[in-house]
Amino acid sequence: MSDTWEIFAIRYAERNERWRKDSFIMDDDHASKHPMDYFIWVIKNDTRTILVDTGYDKVEAKLRNRPIIENPVTLLADFGLPAETIDTVVVTHMHYDHAGSLGDFRHAKLYVQPSELEYVTGPCMCHDLLRFPFSGDHICEVIRSLYMGNVEFCDGSREIAPGVEVHLIGGHTRGQQCVRVRTRRGWVVLASDSSHYYENYRTGKPFPIVVDMEETLAGYDILRKLADSDQHIIPGHDPLTRKWYPAIPGGNGETVMLHADTTELN
Repeated sequence: MSDTWEIFAIRYAERNERWRKDSFIMDDDHASKHPMDYFIWVIKNDTRTILVDTGYDKVEAKLRNRPIIENPVTLLADFGLPAETIDTVVVTHMHYDHAGSLGDFRHAKLYVQPSELEYVTGPCMCHDLLRFPFSGDHICEVIRSLYMGNVEFCDGSREIAPGVEVHLIGGHTRGQQCVRVRTRRGWVVLASDSSHYYENYRTGKPFPIVVDMEETLAGYDILRKLADSDQHIIPGHDPLTRKWYPAIPGGNGETVMLHADTTELN
C-alpha cells in the first residue's frame, strides 16, 4: 500500500455575514467583515479512502439558521464517493459543523480522541457556553457507533494508515485533533479547528471558542512541528484555502487539491 496520499477539501457551506471579532481574540480590527468557509476533507490513494469530518446537513442548517450549499453526503456522492463506500472517518472534534451526518456513516470506523467523548458527555456540558456548538443528536450517533463496535480511540497520536496520522491538539475542545498526511509535496497537516484561519496560528490570535487557551496556543507550535512548513498547514475554515490551492479539473470550484502546490505565495 502506498504511503503517499492526495487530499481534497470540499466546501459545503459558507457564512459571509461575520466580522473579525467573531474570529480573533485581541485583534485591533473588530469591525471588518470576515467570512468563513466550511469543509470536509477526503484523503485517498489508489487503494483506500479516508474521510475527515462529516459537516452538517440541511436539517442542522435550518435548526441553527446557518447557510449551506449542499449536504456533505450529496457532495461526496458527486465526487464519486457514496457514503456507504466510506469505511474510515476521522472526527477531528464533535462540534455540529464537523460531526453532523454521522448517521450516514454508522457502518464506518470513527477515529476519535477519548478525551473528546469524555468532554461531550461530562460536566462541561452543563454550561450553555461550552455546549452550544454541539448537537446532542450528533453525540448520540457517536455513542451508537461505539456500541456497534465502530469507534476507534486514538488517545494522543496514532497512525490510521501508512502516511496518515492523527495527533491530539486540544484547546478548541478537549479532544481536538489534527490529521497529518504524507503527500507528494511533503507532510501536510489538516489543522481543522486547532486553527480556524491561517491568521490564527501565524499571528497567535486564537479563535474565540476555546476550552483551554494554553492548549490552543501550544497547539500552534505542534502544528508547525508536524508540518513541513507553514504552507503545509491547512486551517479548518479559511476561504483563502480555495484561493491558494487549485480546484479539481472540471469541477465547480468548490473542491480544491491540497496535495498540489499552492497557486501563489502565501
